[in-house]
Amino acid sequence: MSGTTINLERAETSRLAQAKPFFQKYGLYVFLVLLILIAVSTSPQFLAPRNIQNLLTEGAPLGMAALGQTFVILTAGLDLSVGSLMSSVAVIATSIAPDNVMILPIFLIAIAFGALVGFVNGWLVTKRKVSPFLATLATMIVLQGLRFAWTKGAPLSGHLPPGFRVLGTGTLLSIPVNLWALGFLILVFAIVLYRTTYGRKLYLVGGNPRAAFLSGIHADRVIIAAYMICAVLASIAGLFLVGYVGSVDNWVGKGYELDSIAAVMMGGASFKGGKGGIFGSLAGVLVLIVIYNLVLLLGFPIQTQLVVKGLVIILAASFYLTRGD
Repeated sequence: MSGTTINLERAETSRLAQAKPFFQKYGLYVFLVLLILIAVSTSPQFLAPRNIQNLLTEGAPLGMAALGQTFVILTAGLDLSVGSLMSSVAVIATSIAPDNVMILPIFLIAIAFGALVGFVNGWLVTKRKVSPFLATLATMIVLQGLRFAWTKGAPLSGHLPPGFRVLGTGTLLSIPVNLWALGFLILVFAIVLYRTTYGRKLYLVGGNPRAAFLSGIHADRVIIAAYMICAVLASIAGLFLVGYVGSVDNWVGKGYELDSIAAVMMGGASFKGGKGGIFGSLAGVLVLIVIYNLVLLLGFPIQTQLVVKGLVIILAASFYLTRGD
């Protein structure tokens, strides 16, 4: 009898060992499907075409921010200045002449500004050896101060080129324009991460700095480039966000830094670096926006929304067993 029990225990252990790799790789996607099923059963309005379109339109800027945050977290860093940078870029966009002709110059200015902010963050982390937390926190505060000095603390409205509303809320072939933009950015940066030498260096620098050093990789350059990519994508996300909102206050990007980090970490990344990827991060984004949408449909107060959001993030992170930290 005892032998049979032992055999059963061994069989159960073997099944768990076989199942673990599956959940390590696909756990978050399973959790996302379960979350969607819960949303559908709880609120029939969830699958309404209009609601799906709103969900995707609102989620695209967060997807862009998480895409950039993925590159930084792969280096064992993080970027707390993302939300403040998005707000700052939104202020820049509304401070320039309200003419559709200015849309391209506004994008170029925002990208250049983001690249500068990202370079400063990367320089502080690599050359001055400031921790990523403190470096990007300081940048966040500096951007906030500059923004308030420019706006005098007052919200800006009515100065946005009308074309930005199309970018933020319009559709093309029944698909949100900003989702097309997110898809293009995913394609570009997936190629960068998975099909270029830089992507391989990024994983090596984050996952095994010693091996990267022995391989002759200039880790500082790789890390600075990651922070610049993150900031540029945050700037682009800020422009699409202001197009969606239509007016700007000084906090329009508030919370995106933490949400983007949460999405990336749920997607299988590690603060130790070298682990994670774009598609896991995007799955994390989908988990967050489904939560936001569901609690909105159910009419929960903001306090309950925050509690539910935090609990689901914990549950998703526990369900998706990829840490091995």
